[in-house]
Amino acid sequence: MKQIFVKDLKKEMEVIDFFMVKSVAVKTGSTGKPYLDVVLGDNTGEINGKKWDVGTSDHLLKEKDIVKIIAVVTEFNSQLQLKIQRIRKAVPESNPDDIMDMGDFVKAAPEDPEEMYDYIFRSCDSIKDEDYRKLCLRVLEDNREKLMYYPAASKNHHAELGGLLYHTKRMLMNGERVCQVYTNLNKDLVIAGVVLHDIQKIFEIDADTDGMASGYSFEGQMLGHIVMGVKYIDKLADETDLPYEKKIMMEHMVLSHHYEPEFGSPKKPLFPEAEVLHYLDILDARMYDMEEAVAHTEPGGFSDRIWTLDNRRIYNPTK
Repeated sequence: MKQIFVKDLKKEMEVIDFFMVKSVAVKTGSTGKPYLDVVLGDNTGEINGKKWDVGTSDHLLKEKDIVKIIAVVTEFNSQLQLKIQRIRKAVPESNPDDIMDMGDFVKAAPEDPEEMYDYIFRSCDSIKDEDYRKLCLRVLEDNREKLMYYPAASKNHHAELGGLLYHTKRMLMNGERVCQVYTNLNKDLVIAGVVLHDIQKIFEIDADTDGMASGYSFEGQMLGHIVMGVKYIDKLADETDLPYEKKIMMEHMVLSHHYEPEFGSPKKPLFPEAEVLHYLDILDARMYDMEEAVAHTEPGGFSDRIWTLDNRRIYNPTK
């Protein structure tokens, strides 16, 4: 069983423990010598590590390997980093000390996938507009298996087992409350937009049943989940007899939810529900990243710089 977690690491701390390899490469430094550049992690976070003396076995390391390391925690550019002295693959079949709980290494959403799915399904089943209701239920039923484990990203917010369900559920919870305040909003349209806006991430991202992403699919690389989502709605519209105007509005919500061209949206929202969808999405993403930053920061201190939050260092107030 692991004793040290990424969230507990402190500068100048000596580390002797097991971690999972999230990414690994042998690179060449400014002096022309090779070095090992590795990202290690567990269910509490990730940390970059460098090993300056590269051995033959270091070239054999690959993603998702469980490794035992001896290292010292250092700091570089205001970020904690591991200076690795030794690293080896765990061999539990021949070394009893290498037996561990895999749950220590796989980050998961804090809620049960079945319960999150049921919440989303009930929200869709409550839609009064029969066209949107039929569309959303079809999407959930067709993709149920992958939704049980898929992350919402390969990195950054909700990159975890069940992360897409967690992201969708929290957006729905916020969306339902926003509709209570802004009574001009079509609640059915908001619910449908939330459920469909990221659904093609299950085909954009390559991920295993442990919720860990290994990269992007060919279509994901070439098109991205926004364009894939528009194509998906176009296909489902024909199969579910979704009226033309409703089809275009749903496609526009998916197309515009990133808001800016540099983030993948060629159009900005052109009706209130599409505007709300964008802010529900960005709110949940930023709250997730801030929550993660605070969880890894001592009370009264500032986090490492979070690049998804414009390189801000998030403050954790004293209790």
